[in-house]
Amino acid sequence: MSATPDLPSPSPHAVVIVGAGPRATGLVERIAANAPELYGDGAPVTLHLVDPHPSGGGRVWRPDQSPLLWMNSMAEDVTMFTDESVERDGPVRPGPSLAEWADRVRSGTLPAAELAALPPETVAEATALTGRSFATRRLQSAYLRWVYERSVAALPPGITVEEHRCRAVRVTGPRDGRQQVWLEGRATPLVGDAVVLALGHLDAEPDPEQRALAAFAAEHHLVHLPPEFTADSDLSRLRPGDPVIVRGFGLAFVDLMALLTEGRGGRFDRGPDGEPVYRPSGREPVLYVGSRRGVPYHAKIGYQLTGERPPVPRFFGPAQVDALLRRSAPPDFRRDIWPLIDKELGFAHYHRLFTVHPERTAADWSDFEERYAASPPGSAELRAVVAAAVPDPADRLDLDVLDRPLDGLRFPGHDALQEGLRGYIEADLARRHDPEHSTDLAVFLALLSVYGQLTRLGDLGDGGWWHGFFSYLASGPPGPRLEQLLALSRAGVVRFLGAGLTVETDPRRGVFRAHSASAPGSGVETRALVEARLPEPTVDRSRDPLLRALHRDGAAATGAGLLAVSPDDARVLDRAGRPHPRRFALGPHTDGRSSGAFARPRTNAPAFRQNDATARALLLSLRELSCRASLTV
Repeated sequence: MSATPDLPSPSPHAVVIVGAGPRATGLVERIAANAPELYGDGAPVTLHLVDPHPSGGGRVWRPDQSPLLWMNSMAEDVTMFTDESVERDGPVRPGPSLAEWADRVRSGTLPAAELAALPPETVAEATALTGRSFATRRLQSAYLRWVYERSVAALPPGITVEEHRCRAVRVTGPRDGRQQVWLEGRATPLVGDAVVLALGHLDAEPDPEQRALAAFAAEHHLVHLPPEFTADSDLSRLRPGDPVIVRGFGLAFVDLMALLTEGRGGRFDRGPDGEPVYRPSGREPVLYVGSRRGVPYHAKIGYQLTGERPPVPRFFGPAQVDALLRRSAPPDFRRDIWPLIDKELGFAHYHRLFTVHPERTAADWSDFEERYAASPPGSAELRAVVAAAVPDPADRLDLDVLDRPLDGLRFPGHDALQEGLRGYIEADLARRHDPEHSTDLAVFLALLSVYGQLTRLGDLGDGGWWHGFFSYLASGPPGPRLEQLLALSRAGVVRFLGAGLTVETDPRRGVFRAHSASAPGSGVETRALVEARLPEPTVDRSRDPLLRALHRDGAAATGAGLLAVSPDDARVLDRAGRPHPRRFALGPHTDGRSSGAFARPRTNAPAFRQNDATARALLLSLRELSCRASLTV
């Protein structure tokens, strides 16, 4: 791996990868795995990685983050390596999960040079980690850097890597010729036979609502923090003791909560009954939090699966997706896709209920399975089959109730709302750590299966609802974070606003005002508003100049504003639907978006499948160019 050059590499062939975070790392790993079969002794190739942030972790997983920021997955559930579950044409190259890598650090079985390169805080955190722990993001950054360096070292001798610690701002070049990637502050472009965009999460220009809120804040000298990566927000603008409206109750809120409490000198203790207690420092603002649902994401499940895994896919698998893709018109999400998902998740739920908790059922599994399979998705007939076989309504899966748990609930005032929400969170924590509710884990595994199938359908036309629903059920915070939330609520540092949150501006008083449907008449006025969420990954509002220019130059975007790519190998599509022979894109800004660049082991992760397909397409393209060049000599 060489230092950044000022001029393009003299190598006969080159690929420019824009972005050097975990998605790019996964692609390099797949190039290394597939190169012996597909490229062999081809002409030398340089992989140019362009990113202002460190390779491996990139921006989101960079090492210089607060140790208070955690991952939301257990260490044993995080891997960057393929396994036998991944549907791919390339070879499996096994590697350690985050937990297994940390164990190698702890036991000293990593090579001495690799151990010596780790900072002392990384070694200390790895030593304390178990498979069921939630690692800090900076420990994950060290793991990602190790995977990156291992992947680079695994490349065959003819393929080398050059890092460029700067931003790419434009891609030019003909469809049938070499591409030029222009770098910020450089007069000479990088030249490549192919370009891969692996950009990760990007900042975005504000939408009309956010522009109006920002203008109002500027006019009245208020604080408005827009949707952005929480670690990059200027939280110093939120003053001690001041009330702050926080819109958003997902993972961005959890990060915000940690940085504004422990991050300002507060601490968590245990009370007489073992419950968490928060000791304020006096430097915290008061966080009034609400959202569409009005509740935090469900806690991560705190037990392991025993017995048989749910046999999915069953009702939403390759055959069903193939049928949807064969339709002359794009499928409608609510009419054509959601009923199949509902039936698939229900199947996983009831399979677990019947096989592990049969005393809570009133039928034989084989008979129920036959009748369940024969009933149309979403039908009254299907609901009747379930009702007859599952006596207790609490044992039935109702996704609508799960999605909107506060619908129809009205609390008489602010204090009653606080008590009600604390009771909800306590019940969620108890359930997510109780194997008697192991149907929840079966549904979680089915959600992963469904997500893997949906990537083939591209933009679902659902306005992003599915991704939010998936994150709410399957990608919530560690249980200890919700215990801390309860302690902060009891201490008065966090106050719940409820569901259906509405934020308004009051020009007369010069304040933000928030209220919800959960407790009419108990809103709040503040001089600070935080949008606790990432910006939507839309092409037209992206602050990434390369992505915007690519769209202006003819790359297609979906109705939701995502970059359109081929589901086969992630080639960028133009507005006529033609795949570009030399441009590829992977990640959340595309309609091939997957649930993450790393994944739970043995779950056929979509990102790993996509990385393998793209790596093979790149290598085959380079082999063809190499063969052509040899014929013309």
